[in-house]
Amino acid sequence: MDDHEDRILADELAALAAAVGAWGGLTRVVAKLMRKNVHEIDLVVALPFEATVERVASVLEQAGRRVGPVPYPGDGQRTIRAVVGGGTGGMNPVVVTARVTYGGASDSEVRLRAAAKEGLIRQRAGERTATRLAALLTT
Repeated sequence: MDDHEDRILADELAALAAAVGAWGGLTRVVAKLMRKNVHEIDLVVALPFEATVERVASVLEQAGRRVGPVPYPGDGQRTIRAVVGGGTGGMNPVVVTARVTYGGASDSEVRLRAAAKEGLIRQRAGERTATRLAALLTT
């Protein structure tokens, strides 16, 4: 999606390392070299555009915390980004970007993208987080 996603993930992992007494600077460097697990889901939400934006923002805020910067959307679009805990015990930060697009008078399209860094043990945190949040958005 953009370089901000990688930077946010590296910063979040560095903060976690520093919280447990490890050196955050080294963790940030290593995190930039790690592979990413990315999953995208396209949804159609049966709500008008503004109501869909509010719903997506609410779901993402309940799951984690909103962060920026977000890529500039075009006309008829809004982008919302949050960091959500994923993986085992919710300890792996996942950057979730939701782009809401005007679909019509009674529905909107949402592209949900979740990205997480993967270590030696694959947890598929991006994939699982995207699936979990998509289920919350469609219920």
